[in-house]
Amino acid sequence: MTLIKSISGIRGTIGGKAGESLSPVDILNISLAYGSFIQKRFPGENLKVIIGRDARVSGELVNSIIWSGLMSLGIDVVDGGLATTPTIEMAVKDLSANGGIIITASHNPKNWNALKLLNENGEFLSKEDGEEVLRLSDEGDFTFSPVDKLGKYDTDESLLESHIQSIIDLPLVDTDLIEQAGFTIVIDCVNSVGGIALPEVLKAIGVKKVVELYCEPNGIFPHNPEPLPEYLTELSSEVVRNKAHLGFAVDPDVDRLAIISEDGEAFGEEYTLVAVADYILQNKAGSTVSNLSSSLALKDITEKHNCQYFASAVGEVNVVEKMKEVNAVIGGEGNGGVIYPDLHYGRDALAGIALFLTYLAKTGKSCSALKNTLPEYHISKNKIELPSDLNIDEVMDSIAERYKKYEINRTDGIKIIFDSEWVHLRKSNTEPIIRIYSESNSLVKAEHLSDKLKADIREIIKGEEEE
Repeated sequence: MTLIKSISGIRGTIGGKAGESLSPVDILNISLAYGSFIQKRFPGENLKVIIGRDARVSGELVNSIIWSGLMSLGIDVVDGGLATTPTIEMAVKDLSANGGIIITASHNPKNWNALKLLNENGEFLSKEDGEEVLRLSDEGDFTFSPVDKLGKYDTDESLLESHIQSIIDLPLVDTDLIEQAGFTIVIDCVNSVGGIALPEVLKAIGVKKVVELYCEPNGIFPHNPEPLPEYLTELSSEVVRNKAHLGFAVDPDVDRLAIISEDGEAFGEEYTLVAVADYILQNKAGSTVSNLSSSLALKDITEKHNCQYFASAVGEVNVVEKMKEVNAVIGGEGNGGVIYPDLHYGRDALAGIALFLTYLAKTGKSCSALKNTLPEYHISKNKIELPSDLNIDEVMDSIAERYKKYEINRTDGIKIIFDSEWVHLRKSNTEPIIRIYSESNSLVKAEHLSDKLKADIREIIKGEEEE
């Protein structure tokens, strides 16, 4: 069994002992710590927290523990029920709440669940705020409210409707044009909240022909829920069989968007953001941001529009921080995560769908033809397992020394930048491994670059053992 506490919240597997898995004890403890954090942040105020969940089997159980804990502190709760992550993020701000908790383990298997913690802006907690919640959790010194000052519990089933209306109201979303295009679209929602949200948003923006795969929100994932090409073979087949214009797949909490072209080929998780950014930059000049492990294609597209690209450390909170710093008009991550600040500062697959379809309709191209207009890169994602007693920081320093004649970014691990390719090394915080991401203009070159760094690491380790 697994339990992982981090600055973004707490996640783990259901079942097992307290402190070793995501048990009711641990769920309650982090809920009380978060509630206490909110009380300290807004002293003397009548507090309100929005909560929502994906469709995991354990969701109702986790949900009831959270709202019970918050109410015991005197905090009012608005329960959005089955809701996407971006829907809850927007609701926090729209309802002037003091915070929010999203119950989702994202793309992890069905035996996992998690609590993702939001601030009053509907954004993930900063590192400092997350550390404060963990400190309060460790102390466990909570003060509960008397019976006449307990928090109130309410439900709100209108959150998705408000979210979709905000998307429709975006100036760069053209529902008339989407309707005129007459798209046929296949969707795979892995039996989670996307099965509720995607049909609704597609209908609202003018798509009349939708073929639904796995849209029953029962939490029984029919395949690995991460929206990667190797898990979307059925979606690809159905796109071709139905002669559809394209297919969309989302993860269980609908903050990542993957696209399948009309020929059944993956559009590429890296290229969801790139395509949307190309559209945004054609209409609004400004900077762009993605994390250090994302494709150079976004940089190329940004510079094509005479704008400036910036890279952040890996993690949504880091991307958002950099976007605010440089006043970016679009940003996100190379995992299908689109962040459009004109709507809100969070990855949003529903907004990504509306913006992408508007762009596709404007071009009049097929999905594959649109992809061919974008810079071509290929990413190889690997890892190398290391001895548990190894000083990984020393290995990373040795790598940096070996490649010091090249451009090196040490914001987050080590990124070595060559002329038109790069390799990014990051150590895991939970296991003795180094993740190695590399990119070039061909997959063979990207994999060769990754293999070269693996060989370097093994050589360094061998040298240390011989000393």
